[in-house]
Amino acid sequence: MASPFDLRGKVAIVTGGNGGIGLGMTRGLADAGADIAIVGRNQAKSDTVAADMMARGVRAVAVTADVTDKDAVTAMIARVGDAFGRIDILINNAGINIRKPPQALELDEWSEVIETNLTSAFLCSKAAYPALKAAGGGKIINIGSMMSIFGASFAPAYAASKGGIVQFTRACACAWAVDNIQVNAILPGWIDTDLTRTARQQVDGLHERVLARTPAARWGEIGDFAGIAVFLSSAASDFLTGTAIPVDGGYSVSA
Repeated sequence: MASPFDLRGKVAIVTGGNGGIGLGMTRGLADAGADIAIVGRNQAKSDTVAADMMARGVRAVAVTADVTDKDAVTAMIARVGDAFGRIDILINNAGINIRKPPQALELDEWSEVIETNLTSAFLCSKAAYPALKAAGGGKIINIGSMMSIFGASFAPAYAASKGGIVQFTRACACAWAVDNIQVNAILPGWIDTDLTRTARQQVDGLHERVLARTPAARWGEIGDFAGIAVFLSSAASDFLTGTAIPVDGGYSVSA
């Protein structure tokens, strides 16, 4: 019998797939057999990741696109469809943060974070929907955060965008279940990435507080997201939709 986690013959798009958590998920999908479209703004970085994916034995393409721009997203989806002939999986992972308290955050900074983290997920999901439906169904994975659950004085726009991701996930799950499209969210905890290394420099005591609260007693690694990405992209999760799954070493359940 074929493994329910086998992704051979499937095509996945990963926005922000050329670094951090996105790279960890991209590697997991490729190792499970999926062909990959890596979407990002840094073409050279995406090209390097695409070469790595091809070395793992799958087809891969690097696509430069601004996922906050409707026309750019439409063109990106068309290019991936032309390259591979189908789209089965979309991972909305692109994200940024601007760390300021609410009273110091400017409107343009608020808008930039909301558009990158939340509006991009809407644009990519809407644009990919016809291809997913035409393929007979598919998977959308939206990347939230611990701040989908908790507040943070230093990240009001980020927290708002990631809370919105969970509700957007639930709305799409309800709307598209009839089309055999499952939509779920992953809520990463504190993961060792370029983004959080900057946070540790900007937020005094963050490293120590994270370790003290995390039962696993460590920061997460990008490789910790390979398995959950494969699960939510595969037939193993066909009756799972509208969920928001923490991947956080127990941080969210620790008192």
